[in-house]
Amino acid sequence: MKQLLDVVGDDEEHELTGMLELLGQLVEDFEHSHCSLPDAEPGQVLRFLMDQHELKQADLAHEIGSQSVISEMLNGHRQINARQADSLAQRFGVSPSVFI
Repeated sequence: MKQLLDVVGDDEEHELTGMLELLGQLVEDFEHSHCSLPDAEPGQVLRFLMDQHELKQADLAHEIGSQSVISEMLNGHRQINARQADSLAQRFGVSPSVFI
């Protein structure tokens, strides 16, 4: 899917745009019906994934912000924005929705 996104980009007139939209909808539908997410705050999810991957706050600073920003996210004092959620999702191979 990433390769398809790279090919289509932001070109809404691209001949593969319809297929990309359909594929996105199918993935979303599948996730809703087959993948239940536990009730957890985004900061808790981030902390869990960092622990699983043996990462420190400094390891994520380049991708999502300074260590102080990451600390605020982990402690629930700052929300994870859409750009940060996308970056984290790519890094950990999960849906961005777990961070929002």
